[in-house]
Amino acid sequence: MGTSPERRPRREPDTGTPPPADEPGRQRGASRPHRLSARGDGDQAVPREPGRGHRRGRTSAPTRPATVAGRRRRADPLAGRRPTLTTRPGGDPELDGADDPPDGPDRRRIALAALVAAAAISAATLVAGLLTWAPHRADETGTARPLTAAEADRVAALRVTNLRDVRAGVRVTVGADAARTELVGWVDWARPLVYLDVGGPGAGADRGLVQATASALLVRPDPGALPTPARPPLVPPADRWRMREAAGGHGLGAVRDLLIGLGADRVDRPATDGRWLRDDRVGGVPVDVLQAPLAPAGDPPPTLWVDADARLHRLTGRLADGTPVTVDLTRADRPTLHPVDALGGRPGQPRALTDDEAARLAALPARLRALGGAAVTVAAPLAPSADLLAAGTVDWTSPSAYLAVIEEGSGRRTLRWARPGRVAQVQRSPDGPAAPPTPVPPALLAAPARPPGDDLDRLLDAALRAARRPPAGDIVRVREDRLGDRTVDVFELPGGRRLWLDRGGLPRRMELRTGPGVWIRLDLTPGLAAGSGGSSA
Repeated sequence: MGTSPERRPRREPDTGTPPPADEPGRQRGASRPHRLSARGDGDQAVPREPGRGHRRGRTSAPTRPATVAGRRRRADPLAGRRPTLTTRPGGDPELDGADDPPDGPDRRRIALAALVAAAAISAATLVAGLLTWAPHRADETGTARPLTAAEADRVAALRVTNLRDVRAGVRVTVGADAARTELVGWVDWARPLVYLDVGGPGAGADRGLVQATASALLVRPDPGALPTPARPPLVPPADRWRMREAAGGHGLGAVRDLLIGLGADRVDRPATDGRWLRDDRVGGVPVDVLQAPLAPAGDPPPTLWVDADARLHRLTGRLADGTPVTVDLTRADRPTLHPVDALGGRPGQPRALTDDEAARLAALPARLRALGGAAVTVAAPLAPSADLLAAGTVDWTSPSAYLAVIEEGSGRRTLRWARPGRVAQVQRSPDGPAAPPTPVPPALLAAPARPPGDDLDRLLDAALRAARRPPAGDIVRVREDRLGDRTVDVFELPGGRRLWLDRGGLPRRMELRTGPGVWIRLDLTPGLAAGSGGSSA
């Protein structure tokens, strides 16, 4: 059948001025569009008159009654010409308007209400869809999915973000149940340094305090500490620290490696085999839970709780020996940490020497020779079974040093007599006094000399040579400090040495940095010559 929807509807003449021929008609704004009626007699289709009963020129006014103020609705000129209802084969009647009831007021109100309801349902459906949609949802199966490029980039930037943030509070749980070890404290990625209190039912001999750098691990055992760990004191105790061998893959060494390894100075390569697991919140912060490779954690990849700024809030995984580990980071808990003296003490703000400081260092050899000697004590955490304590004297006029050395752990005791470039040593009774006997035993004087061997020998040799010539090379002032009631300046010299000078130019401490990065120290009380038995000046 030939239907021409472009044809305009016929209009009935009305009292008053008829609209112009090009008036767009009354359908705009009507409750429903034109509908074309089909004729079954082959005549051309005629559009059904829209909006009967509407006033001319109004697009959204309600339907008027059949008679208004004496005016009568005109007869439908198409009456008798409308086709009968047609039906699609095997279907419902065609929705072409032929079967619609007359357009009375009730029908239009119903149609309008239906349209409003449909619009409300559509809007509600759209809003519900927007509220339930999130960019990090799982796939249609509800399972994990591969990382997006943005998520992989966040994992790659995670360690650099930690280094940029400098430090954070940590709570670490290693193992489970009765074998569980808990550690509470801080990690400083910029230094780097880990400072922890160790507790939990599985702590055993590790119960106490731990400070560790990337190369050294120091412990301060405290078997009587409470089982539940707490935040360590910000200023750590000065005594009873000893070096611990960092066994590879497990224990405190593995925890140290994991925490320090979470910081890096460059972005990692984006993970290509990571997985997004779910959304979560940690401490009120929205995070994505991701499983992805992350140095130095091993295989399988750890699970990471990462926020939108690439900050890590939690990690679960396994140490190299397979022990489960959980790390919780408190990003706002970031006080300045104080390394113990054996790890270098406070870092300070190194700077070049002033003229006064340079003059004090240049005058040091003459001052030492004039002083004659000093009483000395030594703290040298060299190894788990060889933490050394020593006491004795140094004589800059000879020059020589004479000490009684106690090796903690084994209880072994020796006497050492050092001269520049030479060291002699003899065994002594394990139950002998801690102070060296005076005068120097003939057996020690007659013992064969050897070149300086361990780090204690090297420290004694550096102390003796300080009376020969002033320090040279690139020297910096590290910081101001205090020893007892004296203010001192700490100077760092080439060769991993430090010199603590008081404001009068006398040395109060000498330090030497060992291979693992531990500083061993020689504390001096000036004025007591070696073997003299005199009193301090």
